Amino acid sequence: MYLFLSASPVLAVIAGLLLGLRSLYAALIGVVLALAGCLLAFPLSGPVALQAVTSWMPVLAEVLLIVGGGLLLSEVLRAAGAQKALAQWVMGRTGEGVGAVLLVVHGVTPFAESLTGFGIGITIGIPLLAHSGLPARKIALIGLLGLCAVPWGSMGPGTLIAATMAGLGFDALGVASAMVSVIPMVVVGVVAAGLASAPDRRAGAMLQGALSGLVLALAIGLSNALAGTSAAGALGALLMTVLWLWLGRRGATASAGQAAAPLGPLGWRALAAYGLLLLGVLVAGAVLRALQGAGAWHLLASPALWLFVAAAWFARGLPAASSLQRVWQSWRQVAPVTGLFIVLGVVMAVSGMAAQLAHALAQGGSAYVFAAPFVGALGGFVTGSNTGANAMFAATQAEIAQALGVAVLPFMAVHNVSAALLLMASPGKVEMACQLVPGAAQAERAWVQSRVLLVTGLAVLLMAALNVLLSVLLAQP
Repeated sequence: MYLFLSASPVLAVIAGLLLGLRSLYAALIGVVLALAGCLLAFPLSGPVALQAVTSWMPVLAEVLLIVGGGLLLSEVLRAAGAQKALAQWVMGRTGEGVGAVLLVVHGVTPFAESLTGFGIGITIGIPLLAHSGLPARKIALIGLLGLCAVPWGSMGPGTLIAATMAGLGFDALGVASAMVSVIPMVVVGVVAAGLASAPDRRAGAMLQGALSGLVLALAIGLSNALAGTSAAGALGALLMTVLWLWLGRRGATASAGQAAAPLGPLGWRALAAYGLLLLGVLVAGAVLRALQGAGAWHLLASPALWLFVAAAWFARGLPAASSLQRVWQSWRQVAPVTGLFIVLGVVMAVSGMAAQLAHALAQGGSAYVFAAPFVGALGGFVTGSNTGANAMFAATQAEIAQALGVAVLPFMAVHNVSAALLLMASPGKVEMACQLVPGAAQAERAWVQSRVLLVTGLAVLLMAALNVLLSVLLAQP
């Protein structure tokens, strides 16, 4: 009974989504079943419940503000035509097609996500893809695939939680995570390139996507070894952005016989807005770390603040009423779904339901080594957060690895990356992606959800096979 009650919220959510149920209703069902499980078999004491509310309410509020700020910045740039100007400049240096898509998937989106987190990278990447000429549903799907470096998202708090709970070094887990991230980064590169290419050029494009993913993983791993985990994702993705712009400019210039058009004042202003966002997060974070700031002061370095600052700076004050109305309508679609999935993850974690799931699967002995990445991936899917997934499962996963005699570092690296993989398939992120694409209908949301689950499911399957291989090669004596 305990296993059934602990598994029912997650299974109900997955089944509902696969059957075409709206994300909001699927999330509500999951929360109701989790609360029912608490009443029937996983009781929560008053102090534990109060501590969970006290700890997670600020996080929930910050995430919802970040979602709102990301939508606002995207809207003011779109309304002013800045996104179009920037997209045309990018396309002029990469050419339309595979180069531009891989620039976003392996460069722009991972760079922005590494500095801001919470899926905000897609609010920068998708608007660029919106001018690529691809269908709306392909744009949303490819935009989500850019969330392939989430273990380093928001400067790596999720990886830090996993390292701390498992008793590992932060940078050691970061380097190991980069090594195993070759699989998802190559997978999303191949899929994105295949979606963006013509049938007669698909094989070459997919090879290009695979090489791009390999280089990104190597760049992040090298940055992790040299500069530490916190900055590794941003540095590696920045290198890929510069590389793709350089390669694209050479190709575009060679084919056109002339230099690409200049960026223009509007495009420069858009870049300045993004720069203000990213520098604000970095500089404020560095100052707070130097001053050992804590408590509410951390909001000064949060994207929740700097997204609104960048939007207000670009709009030169309060955005137009029409833009605010559009953002409010989008936020009402995205925020409840995002919030409910965080609540579901927290309830399952603090009640012990998440630990019950992992321990039940561990009864299979060495077979659990294959199942472990799926457990981590479910945590990412349910919470929509690498941090939330690791808060749910990291300590339990490390305990099981030790009990099975498996090397803990590679095991936790596979878990950490797998826990981040289904973030791109989280209903809240799918909802946000579709809201960012003009003309994305409800039917296309179901298509995007199913396809991104298929892609991430394949990547998790490959991670599971890798986990088995590593457990054999690096078995503890």
